Amino acid sequence: MGEGSWYDPDIERVVVSEEQIRDKIEDLAKQIAADYTGENPVLLVGILKGAFMFMADFVRALGRQSRPAELEFMAVSSYGQRATSSGVVRILKDLDRDIAGRHVIVVEDIVDSGLTLSWLLKYLESRSAASVEVVALLRKPDAIKVEVAVKYIGSERIRRWLRPGLR
Repeated sequence: MGEGSWYDPDIERVVVSEEQIRDKIEDLAKQIAADYTGENPVLLVGILKGAFMFMADFVRALGRQSRPAELEFMAVSSYGQRATSSGVVRILKDLDRDIAGRHVIVVEDIVDSGLTLSWLLKYLESRSAASVEVVALLRKPDAIKVEVAVKYIGSERIRRWLRPGLR
């Protein structure tokens, strides 16, 4: 992070450096590239809008480790006007293609309660994907309400990167 950045007033302290984040993303990409070596590229499903930046960095890192993946996006909401998940999930934007027979990896920036992600995984599995896994940069263990299997996880040790109210 450079001195005098536009976002300085929003950051109390740096918990994880850009370099540490890049290294963790590279590690995750190496793991997934090693696990998916078949002919068909994996289909990464980014959960908008939070996962967008992580997904962009992740797909570039994955492309350096193996063939490029295919990308899809979904927008789902279980928050409404609240700061915590209600557990009632609405699809705001669905997939644009059939995922039957595909190896799908859901890309999520932060796994909080697990309520929305649990619902989403069941939804994707019901569409006959060959497999559905999750890659997440961060999981908040203190916030978990529903256990969700996250096969590829960057870290569980960071509780909050930004001051309360910012995210």
